[in-house]
Amino acid sequence: MNDPEQIARTCAAAAADKKAEDIVLLDMRGVSDFTDFFLICSASSPPQLKAIASSIRDKVREEHAAKPLTEDGNPISQWVVEDYGSVICHLFIDARRSFYDLEGLWNDARRVELEG
Repeated sequence: MNDPEQIARTCAAAAADKKAEDIVLLDMRGVSDFTDFFLICSASSPPQLKAIASSIRDKVREEHAAKPLTEDGNPISQWVVEDYGSVICHLFIDARRSFYDLEGLWNDARRVELEG
């Protein structure tokens, strides 16, 4: 069985590989009963958003033999969600991220320190 934190860190590394901005990993354990981690990051354009989503899918498949349970949104909507069950990745265009303010909504979740 894959460790949720390791999957979350893999997602963060894959996002960083595609130059995602302001990568935040929230530990949702004890705060949420539907997932263990939220990964939140920004892209500067729809093509970059698409590249980040693809990078996460590829790296999680390679390192953890896992696929998203569901995926929603697309680069045109400016918000893509990849749900791995224990990890949910929220990928935004900057303005959309500010509008939804998930970090503010879940401000009682602990931020996980990421390398780099």
